[in-house]
Amino acid sequence: MTHMIDIGAAAGIATQVGDLLGTFAFAISGALMAVRKNFDIVGIAVLACATAVGGGIIRDLVVGVTPTAFVQLRYPAVALLAALLIFLWHPPRRLTHRPLDVADAIGLGVFCVTGTVTAYTHGLGAPSAAALGVVTAVGGGIIRDILAGVRPSILHPEQEIYAVPAMLGAVITALLLHVGHSTVITGTLASLAVVVLRVLALRFHWRAPLARPTSRRPKD
Repeated sequence: MTHMIDIGAAAGIATQVGDLLGTFAFAISGALMAVRKNFDIVGIAVLACATAVGGGIIRDLVVGVTPTAFVQLRYPAVALLAALLIFLWHPPRRLTHRPLDVADAIGLGVFCVTGTVTAYTHGLGAPSAAALGVVTAVGGGIIRDILAGVRPSILHPEQEIYAVPAMLGAVITALLLHVGHSTVITGTLASLAVVVLRVLALRFHWRAPLARPTSRRPKD
């Protein structure tokens, strides 16, 4: 019994650590987007926080709990710290693209796993937990892009695959939870797989397939 409790406690700690890492990574991506758009310090802070906690807030509202960002201030604090670091560094706009993509990939990989685990532990079935894991992973990026006035990556046909890696990570995590084989190690490996897949997609320009065009003209 003690051993099982220890395992559960370790998994809970790992999820919290992962959430903080994902929060920091997404906040960095939001702050870099703000720099690219020439926002001031307030804009940098707002975009960093919205990107970092937006997906988690949507997830928590769906499962019916008070959003974690509103009751555990370490999450917005981490986001504001990331915003401050970017503000003090204030990299040139031409240097924001690659760091933004990498930070976004890290946040995507972490949150698709921790979001799925959180949803599952609140009583959702594996399919619903996987769906909320994807929402947790992509929600912040969508909010960031909308606030910055750009088309969200998930809806841009010329952008490299974005939701697909998150879906794979969330589905794998949900399956592992369903069969009782979810551990800190498997969760970490799933997150890393998503990050690697996203980075490879950026490197080799992998895109999701488009609908096949038709040569027939539509009828009036």
